[in-house]
Amino acid sequence: MLNTKSIHFYIVLIAILLSFLTNFGYSNVLEPFLFLKNNGSFYTSFENTYLVSQEWWRLITPTFLHFSFTHLVFNCLWIYILGSRIEIVDGKGIFFTLFLIAGLSSNLGQYFWTGNFLFGGLSGAVYGLLGYCFILDLDYRGQRYNLPPALYIFMFCWLLIGFTGVLKIFGFGNVANIAHLVGMIAGFILGIIARYNLKFK
Repeated sequence: MLNTKSIHFYIVLIAILLSFLTNFGYSNVLEPFLFLKNNGSFYTSFENTYLVSQEWWRLITPTFLHFSFTHLVFNCLWIYILGSRIEIVDGKGIFFTLFLIAGLSSNLGQYFWTGNFLFGGLSGAVYGLLGYCFILDLDYRGQRYNLPPALYIFMFCWLLIGFTGVLKIFGFGNVANIAHLVGMIAGFILGIIARYNLKFK
């Protein structure tokens, strides 16, 4: 059951509200939440969005957008599983910091690698949280967050399969693979930093 005093509860709530508000990408309300400004006022670009228009919220809002109900449910479930464990073990501040850094990193990575600004989903942040847990669990033999090894294997395999294009063939649509990869790398780095601090503080 979701704890209404937890950070992950509000992340899930915002994702649900924005996904339905934007009708899973089929609404005119979608534009203010995309990574780049694209309403005809300016030529769509990173510079015009962030330096001219100063619309900095767009760095993180794509994280909460979803383009199918299945995608929303899948990602919210992962935020609940990982978020609840990290908040209990490491605290709300650590979890929120991890979420923001992984979310921002994955969005920036997806845009600068692909040049596409029409993307969304919590999965980049999810992979960041997963990468963080994986690094710390190496020292605790999987007991720190009580996540089964099969879960890590499944998610890492899912990441690799995404790059093959097979998921699109089977109806999963365009997968933001770079966002997943960058998010996971960010999680690994944050996990290594935390691992060092836990050992030597």
